[in-house]
Amino acid sequence: MAGLIPESMQKVSHAVLGPREGDKLKDLAHDTKDINPKDRLTTDYGVKQSTADDWLKAASPDKAGPLLLEDPFARERIMRFDHERIPERVVHARGSAAFGNFKLLEPIPELTFAPVLTDTSRETPVAVRFSTVLGSRGSADTVRDVRGFAVKFYTNEGNWDIVGNDIPVFFIQDAIKFPDVIHAAKPEPHNEVPQAQTAHNNFWDFQFNHTEATHMFMWAMSDRAIPRSFRMMQGFGVNTFTLINSKGERHFVKFTFTPELGVHSLVWDEALKLAGQDPDFHRKDLWEAIANGVFPKWKFGIQVIPEADEHKFDFDILDATKIWPEDLVPTRYIGELELNRNPDEFFTQVEQLAFCTSHVVPGIGFSDDPLLQGRNFSYFDTQISRLGINFQELPINRPVCPVMNFNRDGQLRHTITRGTVNYWPNRYDACPPATHEEGAYVEYAQKVAGIKARIRSEKFKDHFSQAQLFWNSMSPVEKNHILNAFAFELDHCEDPVVWGRMVKRLADIDLQLAQMVAEKVGGEVPKEGRPNHGRKAPALSQTEFPGKATIAARRVAILIADGYDPVAYKAAYAALSSALAVPLVVAPSRAKITAADGSSSTQPHHHLEGFRSTMVDAIFIPGGAKSVETLSKNGRAMHWIREAFGHLKTIGATGEAVDLVNKAIDLPSVTVSSSGDVHESYGVVTMKELKPESLSETVQIAKEATGFMEKFFYGIAQHRCWDRELAGLNTQVAY
Repeated sequence: MAGLIPESMQKVSHAVLGPREGDKLKDLAHDTKDINPKDRLTTDYGVKQSTADDWLKAASPDKAGPLLLEDPFARERIMRFDHERIPERVVHARGSAAFGNFKLLEPIPELTFAPVLTDTSRETPVAVRFSTVLGSRGSADTVRDVRGFAVKFYTNEGNWDIVGNDIPVFFIQDAIKFPDVIHAAKPEPHNEVPQAQTAHNNFWDFQFNHTEATHMFMWAMSDRAIPRSFRMMQGFGVNTFTLINSKGERHFVKFTFTPELGVHSLVWDEALKLAGQDPDFHRKDLWEAIANGVFPKWKFGIQVIPEADEHKFDFDILDATKIWPEDLVPTRYIGELELNRNPDEFFTQVEQLAFCTSHVVPGIGFSDDPLLQGRNFSYFDTQISRLGINFQELPINRPVCPVMNFNRDGQLRHTITRGTVNYWPNRYDACPPATHEEGAYVEYAQKVAGIKARIRSEKFKDHFSQAQLFWNSMSPVEKNHILNAFAFELDHCEDPVVWGRMVKRLADIDLQLAQMVAEKVGGEVPKEGRPNHGRKAPALSQTEFPGKATIAARRVAILIADGYDPVAYKAAYAALSSALAVPLVVAPSRAKITAADGSSSTQPHHHLEGFRSTMVDAIFIPGGAKSVETLSKNGRAMHWIREAFGHLKTIGATGEAVDLVNKAIDLPSVTVSSSGDVHESYGVVTMKELKPESLSETVQIAKEATGFMEKFFYGIAQHRCWDRELAGLNTQVAY
């Protein structure tokens, strides 16, 4: 009988999907074709072309003539171009991605038999895509929005996708409401504005009328919605999944990724400006860090609840609008994810990268979370609509394990499968379904009983307690930012019914918050509100995740003009570079700048008008009398210093530049160095250099210089000088 089975059916091999390098996906860009200078231009069907500049014409040397449609090269080029765009994602259209590895550090066989979570000897390749939700592909990176955080694990047992966000909860509880929340948040239908914003009537009208969204919109108005970088935001699976162990026991689980660098955000004025000045700020930041060898890392954590404890909480653990507070369900960190490679081609590896919440591997399962069940249907359907039925054959989506089934045909089918049968069962018993012992995915035998009805559990009806928990857990700075975010958003709602009702909704969270927002937007100030339970969960505050104290990949601008101090400049540049920061020289023009001693010069990376302080994390200004005089007369240079100060960034200055900084800020509360010592005041680090007159003074100045860099670096590593805001100093400086 074996001899009757077609050769391709006798053995399952990677040949089904094309050539591979071994049994592992060594390189997610395995189909990359490098352009070689010796290569010659060809058509898609391989014929070499003599030109790509001229369409075949009926013409003469002295007269232009009509184009001839018989030219196959021109037709292919134009028609191929006409059809090369695919539909953009309905949501999460604006995004970027990178590749790397997942390493399990602590096995959990007591919870699951999935090897990706039990085998510490493995390194699992991953693709991670970050995105905004509302904007089109052409929108800006730094808008106020939820951020997508989707991870594809290429495991030996198949692809596992965690399709999450940087916020652990969502606007709705049941997937049937997904069209409404997205329609309300997207540009309004009558005029197609605003783009990539929630600051409009329809969004806030929906939020008021849909009380289950209350918890989520508090997160969306927090600093979580304007991250400093993709590298500095958490990722959450959002939905409740399950883990099944080898004994057949089930636990409910939520997945979390926490960045090594900490959770940090932009300030709102900075985010607004960057949207226009550098709309690709986040994707460039990720690319630059990886290209410079500063690989972002996240700790992978799980929150676990035994099946027997499902109903022991005052919230429903299957409700996607609720968190599992860490004081009740601690996060257990068991692995590490690192991104260490940028895409080779954006369209092929990022635009065609497709995720499905339904992609899980044996040992990981689903729960009755009503949002998750709807997402399992929607994501697969969306990928078929966007990429076609064979989207999982695209190189970036293909599993690393063998694939064999009887799926055939369809648009853009890649696999060529030899054989005489394409169905099961067949006369050869070829390609039979696998058993549990052979690694088949077997659904957990869950007992199900209920009535057929459109209902939710009673605990799903609590829409305010966790919104209060979130507000109570914020630091004073974070609360101030949320207040200002509501004031901004509701100010952009023209309909008084919308912003008037939203003020009342805020009183369900915190009366004082509602009253302060009402005063700003001109609404009726509420006199009473829902009692606040007063509980806190500190882990909800970003300040609980400061991260590793490092300046690696931080951008630091060095402002100079002709006559700059070469010693201070070179020392700072070298120190920043050795710490893996990115020093960027900025001057009044991009022409070469000459040092004070005339012995050296430097080529600026940018000029003051072409680059702005919003694009860097800190600024340093070396001394040099002539350089400082030039900068002090340059309005944009003064604006650079004031704006950076207003955005709470660390500012460093030495020598004559100390006076420049003092003049630009002009605040009695911020003191600067008046002698050779190093002085720090509200994140402004200064050292007024003295000319050494002896060897001992030279040594002392060298020590002070070291101390200066230590304090300057420390300020940068803290991300922002929040004390400056708490003291009200940044509001006194004009942006």
